[in-house]
Amino acid sequence: MNGEDEFFDAVTEASQRVAAVMCVDSGRSNGVGKAGERPPRENGIQKHRTSLPAPMFTRSDFSVWSILKKCIGLELSKITMPIAFNEPLSFLQRITEYMEHVDLIHRASCQPQALERMQCVAAFAVSAVASQWERTGKPFNPLLGETYELIREDLGFRFISEQVSHHPPISAFYSEGLHQDFLFHGSIYPKLKFWGKSVEAEPRGTITLELLKHNEAYTWTNPTCCVHNVIIGKLWIEQYGTVEIVNHRTGDKCVLHFKPCGLFGKELHKVEGHIQDKNKKKLFMIYGKWTECLWGIDPAAYESFKKRERRGDHLSKPQPDDSSQKADGDVADAVPEVQETVQVIPGSKLLWRVNTRPPNSAQMYNFTSFTVSLNELQSGMEKTLAPTDCRLRPDIRGMENGDMDLASQEKERLEEKQREARRERAEQEAEWQTRWFHQGSNPHTGAPDWLYAGGYFERNFSRCPDIY
Repeated sequence: MNGEDEFFDAVTEASQRVAAVMCVDSGRSNGVGKAGERPPRENGIQKHRTSLPAPMFTRSDFSVWSILKKCIGLELSKITMPIAFNEPLSFLQRITEYMEHVDLIHRASCQPQALERMQCVAAFAVSAVASQWERTGKPFNPLLGETYELIREDLGFRFISEQVSHHPPISAFYSEGLHQDFLFHGSIYPKLKFWGKSVEAEPRGTITLELLKHNEAYTWTNPTCCVHNVIIGKLWIEQYGTVEIVNHRTGDKCVLHFKPCGLFGKELHKVEGHIQDKNKKKLFMIYGKWTECLWGIDPAAYESFKKRERRGDHLSKPQPDDSSQKADGDVADAVPEVQETVQVIPGSKLLWRVNTRPPNSAQMYNFTSFTVSLNELQSGMEKTLAPTDCRLRPDIRGMENGDMDLASQEKERLEEKQREARRERAEQEAEWQTRWFHQGSNPHTGAPDWLYAGGYFERNFSRCPDIY
């Protein structure tokens, strides 16, 4: 096993500490959504749960440094991270959160003009990272061969993902519109870097969206995500880097700049960019925040506004927050002062706005309403799911139900079972065989990718591995 991979695995888990997490009642929630309960239907539409079976517990008693100290001079594979740093979801389920704003894909498919379609696709690419705002819990690492499916008739899609590699960790996914209007697929392999006070996740892997009616394919890569104050101070997240969305039929490109927060946090959460044609002529300007909303406007109107703004810019810069100074001399990265809502330029067009989170979101790991439903296990669902589905993982289910001791024990058992299976394959010189995806080349970029092999929804699960 690769030592560097294991170091980053351990650091990633340790990095998900939360300072000053709200303490909540340890009693069970009386909201909709107990495992095994089928939610009621209204007008033939399946209703989904609105809360978790048990509220989030306090993490304030856990010290990240006490965990990191154990890594010094020891074999990292022997270090077991406390389940306290997790949230009750698998990383495969977290990928599925891309689909929360799938209405933007449906809207893109209905647009007659390529420029309007690109606007919707750009908004969808930004919306895909919106659920990460204030989400400081670490999702469970998927076991090799683990899967997750989601069918949402009300939202018009179905989705399947599989953990296709453990070292390096690679998650592949595929989604299709129930009305044959789109395909959405890709593979995710984040490269982690530990900088002492922060952990940076650089995205690897291509994301592809195909609008079948228009015979168009768009590809892009997500921005870099950085988690600050993994040792001391209040933990906070920023996204930065340039995302380029390419329309492979027309040659149009959308260039989006996710701004780093800057010295005084003035640029925190900001996204700015433009759509250009194949000759690099700017056709449309885009601006907003990935935590809030996205707007667009004609380039001439945008430049005119910016010129007036520069002439009349007398705003004072906010001072950095010094409340994070520590008595022992260590200094945390100051949490940027969140700026006011996006300043809308007259004549702008709203492209996307984030969904309002449920009022009890802080007690549910800051989940969105969409996220709350992802691990829901309805009555009878066990008979139709693949035996490798995340919903059947006992450690995640235990944590969701508030049984932390059971969750911790099951997590340790599953990890040991995975190691034992790897040892047996090594002894037999057998290679792992993926079930629903295969290695290949992205049909639009030519880059290495994992492609859906088909057949999952025919539900022949006879060759699925025993991983739980």
